[in-house]
Amino acid sequence: MIKTETLADFYEIKLNQVPDGHQEPGHFNVFRTEDCVGQGKQPVQYSRRDFYKISLMRGRHLYHYADKSLEVNGCSLLFFNPRVPYTFEQISETATGYFCIFKEDFFATHIRGHLTDLPMYQPGGKPAFVLNAQQDDHVSAIFNKMLDEIGSDYRFKYDLIRNYTLELLHYALKMEPSNSLYEHTDANSRLTAVFTELLERQFPLDSPAQQFKLRSAKDFANQLAVHVNHLNRAIKTTTGKTTTEHIMERLAAEARALLKHTDWNISEISYSLGFEEPAHFNHFFKKTARTTPSAFRAMESA
Repeated sequence: MIKTETLADFYEIKLNQVPDGHQEPGHFNVFRTEDCVGQGKQPVQYSRRDFYKISLMRGRHLYHYADKSLEVNGCSLLFFNPRVPYTFEQISETATGYFCIFKEDFFATHIRGHLTDLPMYQPGGKPAFVLNAQQDDHVSAIFNKMLDEIGSDYRFKYDLIRNYTLELLHYALKMEPSNSLYEHTDANSRLTAVFTELLERQFPLDSPAQQFKLRSAKDFANQLAVHVNHLNRAIKTTTGKTTTEHIMERLAAEARALLKHTDWNISEISYSLGFEEPAHFNHFFKKTARTTPSAFRAMESA
C-alpha cells in the first residue's frame, strides 16, 4: 500500500529531525529547494501527503501527479494537496526554487470557503503554472518575504505569511494553468494502487460511531481528482474487476470481521458500514455470504 507521508515523515526525511511544533493544526514552514534536494538527500517518494505544498521549481523535472505526468523545463509554480499523491524526478543537474508546506487549518477562518474550492485544488484541476522571468522574480520575492518572516521574532509574523501565501494563490488564479499534463505509461497501475490505498485507509472500523464513507466509484473518483469513467477503466484493466466489485468485496470482508470479532449488534454494524437500514445490510450480506448476518455470527461463535 502507498503510505501517506505525514509532516513528521517529511521532517525526518529532509532534515533528520522533527520540530516540536509540527503537530500544531495551523503548522506552516518554508524552504529553499536546493537545501532539500540533490546529492545526499533522499528522493521524493510517490505518495499522498497530509499537508498542502506550493513549489516554485526551476530546472528540468518530471512530475507524477495522480495518474498524470508533467514535464517542466524552466520555471513553474505548482500546487499540491492532500487528496492527490505525487512525486517528481529531477532531470537537470541543478534545481533551485522554493516551497512552503502547511495544514489546511493554517487558513481556518481566514479565507472565504475552503482551499478545496480553488480551481487548482478541485478534482480535475491543473496544478501547474509556467512562469516567465518577470513572473519568476515576483513569486521569488514573495517566497523570500516568507523566509524573512519565518525566522523573525515578530509577534504577528504568521498573519503576514498567511497573506503572502494567499498572494501566491491569487497570483496563480490570474494566470492560465499549464495544459501539458499527460497520462503516464503506467497510469492504470498507479491509479489502481492509489485507489486501493484509499479504500484500505477506511478500515478497520474501531467503533460503531465510525462510518464507512466512500461507498461508490464516484466517491473515490472525486477523492482522487479523476473522472469516474477513467477510474473504472484503469481498475478494470489492471485487476479484471470493476471498482464496485472491489468496494463490495472489501465491505463484505469488514462485515464478516465485525460480526466475528465484536459484540456490536446488527444495527450498529449496519450503520458503521454505511447502510441506511439494517434490512439493506441483511440483503447485501446474504447476497455475498449466502447467509444472514445473525446466522453467520451464530455459526462463527459455535
